[in-house]
Amino acid sequence: MRPERLNPLFAETASLKGVGPQIARPLEKLGLTRVKDLAYHLPDRFVQRRAVANLDEANVGENIVVALTPAEYRSSAGRGPFRVLSTDAAGNMVALTYFGRNSGWARKQLPLGEPRWIAGRLDQYGQTLQIVHPDHVSEESAGLGQLCEPVYPLSEGLTQGRVAALVQQGLAALVDLPEWIEPGLLDRQKWPAWREALLLAHRDEHREARERLAYDELLANSLALMLVRNANRAKSGTPLRGDGRLRDKLSLPFGLTGAQKRTIAEIEGDLAQSAPMLRLLQGDVGSGKTVVALEAMLIAVEAGAQAALLAPTEILARQHHATLSRMAAGTGVEIALLTGRGSMRGGGRARESILMGLMDGSIDIVVGTHAIFQESVAYKNLALAVIDEQHRFGVGQRLMLTQKGPMSVNGRRTPHCLAMTATPIPRTLTLAEYGEMDVSRLDEMPPGRQAIDTRVVAVERTGDVVGALSRHLAGGGQAYWVCPMVRESENDDLAAAEARFAELKARFGEDVVLVHGQLKAEAKDAAMERFVRGEAKLLVATTVIEVGVDVPNATLMVIEQAERFGLAQLHQLRGRVGRGSEKSVCLLLRGTELSETARERLALMRETQDGFRLAEEDLRLRGGGELLGTRQSGDTPFRIASLEQIQRLLPLAHDDARLLIERDGGLTGERGEAARLLLYLFERDWGVQLLRGG
Repeated sequence: MRPERLNPLFAETASLKGVGPQIARPLEKLGLTRVKDLAYHLPDRFVQRRAVANLDEANVGENIVVALTPAEYRSSAGRGPFRVLSTDAAGNMVALTYFGRNSGWARKQLPLGEPRWIAGRLDQYGQTLQIVHPDHVSEESAGLGQLCEPVYPLSEGLTQGRVAALVQQGLAALVDLPEWIEPGLLDRQKWPAWREALLLAHRDEHREARERLAYDELLANSLALMLVRNANRAKSGTPLRGDGRLRDKLSLPFGLTGAQKRTIAEIEGDLAQSAPMLRLLQGDVGSGKTVVALEAMLIAVEAGAQAALLAPTEILARQHHATLSRMAAGTGVEIALLTGRGSMRGGGRARESILMGLMDGSIDIVVGTHAIFQESVAYKNLALAVIDEQHRFGVGQRLMLTQKGPMSVNGRRTPHCLAMTATPIPRTLTLAEYGEMDVSRLDEMPPGRQAIDTRVVAVERTGDVVGALSRHLAGGGQAYWVCPMVRESENDDLAAAEARFAELKARFGEDVVLVHGQLKAEAKDAAMERFVRGEAKLLVATTVIEVGVDVPNATLMVIEQAERFGLAQLHQLRGRVGRGSEKSVCLLLRGTELSETARERLALMRETQDGFRLAEEDLRLRGGGELLGTRQSGDTPFRIASLEQIQRLLPLAHDDARLLIERDGGLTGERGEAARLLLYLFERDWGVQLLRGG
């Protein structure tokens, strides 16, 4: 239960004065649905103003506060502005200029001959001084906006004044809370108390206040992940010790790399423990994660248990099943495929047979989509769950799988969990998002994989590219053509892909298929299937091409308007080719006007194929913007902490969380009680409870 003293902060914004249905909608767009959201809606910047006695003291381009007396109204012909000529205390003339047809409001605010205090930016138009659309007009200086005024992020239908007034209501609901930061650290950093920090952050550019609020968020995250990790270690799993008899019979296309051997040894060590493994395997495109997963699953089978591999889509599940079956052909291990009810080949009878096999233990390894942890699926002894593309699955889904473990005298045993991701994640963000997991990295490529020839081509040469594509398809090859993600509108995105598809279909006929995010899952799967089976030669897609889709015969990738993509996303897309023995080519079609960052990105793509290096560079180039290409690829889970703050303060927060748990009595002591409030405040409480409940 949420502590009572936090309830006022979690009240709906609809309960505040001045919030009706019309205002509620734009507030929701900004994520401002509760009172605490308003308190944490920090200004983007501040307008600094200077109070001057007259205009002689001011500079053109400066934001000022000055007393003026309106002297004359001047309307312009046609659509020209409405001006209120006014004088200051020294007799200087300035025009208060309003654009738009309605002059009535300006006349009402600025009656002739009556002094008013004006806040705004002083500009010059020809020989005339002017203030365009003054920020504030007031009868008394006290009624003006502050000399240092916050500027808030807005959405359509909201004004600065309205948001500022609502934020003040949010701040009025704040209460004093006990301190959760370690006292020594608080003193060293000279950070204010929590409530004071929020008030100061809305008042001016107060660095320490902002730092403290960012740190709170990072601490809440680190603490939640650490509690999850500890709760996991306290559970009982099944110690798994393999004897190597099955692994020795594997027929692998290449010898294992040093990174694969090291990772398998780490996993083997984890599986031998009674505490369930919780490990994240990061492997670059083509680094051999599937082999590592198979070795881990065979350890479980050698130890007399079952293993399951969970894939995010049916196509990937089928692909994994085919790959694992091929590699494990000589071992005698029974590997089954279980996907959604409607898509089972062989229908209901085949499905029943698989369900029976899982229950009686005759099936050793099952590969499938979320269907493998539905209620109707029971296992004889599931001791290892492998989750592919970790970022597609929430905590809740992972928990459902862990509840499929066998019963013992002491209750249900939690299966070991190996999560895999093909998105290389910079170390800082790994700690931020997967702090509860041990991390292994596959940072070597298997021998025999050829480098992908990456070239940057100007968009004016699209005709030449289509000609090269024609020769490639005529020679029996397959290719991808990726259209850009236009962020302003998904419809524009779709239109661009559909227009390109229509052009290419007119030239290549039925050999072309289209895949985009708004297609029904069945239609998307059918198009992908045709391409995977080689019936279609060219796949035109938006950025929804599945990570991991493996078509060795596809050796040409064209990425249109490549400058729109992040580095990590370009790298993921490039990784769809280069999966067979043939030489592969990736063409980056670029627009005419390139920013310095875009130029650097494309140069880096030509220069390196190391995904971990590209992920770090992506972070550096993107700054605080959207990270790692698209949201699915691991966007930062933080709302307040900037990227720079995450990199600088996260290690501190991580150490502080460890100190709290190991030295200060966890959530039971005085500081622990305060930390409990912090977890509720940042809504990191549900994850802890969910995983504890498992």
